[in-house]
Amino acid sequence: MESRIHPTALISPDNVKIGKNVTIGPYAIIEENVTIGDGCIIKAHALVGARTTLGKNCRLFNGAVVGEIPQDMKYADEETETILGDNVVVREYCTIHRGTTDRWKTNIGNNVLIMAYCHIGHDCEIGNNVIIANSCNMGGHVEVGDFVIIGGAVPIHQFVKIGKHAFIAGGFRITKDVPPYIRASNTPLTYNGLNSVGLHRRGFPSEVINQIKHAYTKIYRSHMNVSHAVKEIKENNEISPEVQDILDFIDESTRGIIRG
Repeated sequence: MESRIHPTALISPDNVKIGKNVTIGPYAIIEENVTIGDGCIIKAHALVGARTTLGKNCRLFNGAVVGEIPQDMKYADEETETILGDNVVVREYCTIHRGTTDRWKTNIGNNVLIMAYCHIGHDCEIGNNVIIANSCNMGGHVEVGDFVIIGGAVPIHQFVKIGKHAFIAGGFRITKDVPPYIRASNTPLTYNGLNSVGLHRRGFPSEVINQIKHAYTKIYRSHMNVSHAVKEIKENNEISPEVQDILDFIDESTRGIIRG
């Protein structure tokens, strides 16, 4: 099927590639060096900034801005990118900024839902199957793992990492790294048990969930500090891939993990 482009849409003549069955609505703006995958829908007044790639079947709703320059005083118009995977939904008035020379790109994975009024800053890395609820504000360089769910109105400090399968309750500020598989809430943000509902829905066996729970009991409920808990887990337990994910995340954390 041929693409449908509204006559009021403004599309740069400079290296814009538009796939099959694409819809571009009234007054949408497509800047130079943009690739739009098959089946994408770009609604009225949306902006796709320079050097942005949209995968297949992405939907940008009214007023969304994807690929605009970063809010970084050091940015000097370097040729950085914004990349969205397949089946990404960007709801009304979201802003996603392109990378800086730190990582050269802002990268959004596949099957991601970004609800209205969210901001994703420069150089962020968002995994697959992520849901970000309304009015989240994400600083630059944030890393979000696969299958993470972030509740509404959550501000996220720059350079924070959120491990895969984590669930963040709405309205709570994130200033430290959130390990994988957990549920986090409260002020300051704290460990509040496993994301058991999400893990069961995604087919994790009960045995694996119990192994994850046992590891976090050591880390958060044993009254040991984190380094001692990690040492004991390594010395006294058979380490499953999921528990190894936890240990690797803690080892690679730069801001320190949230409290228990």
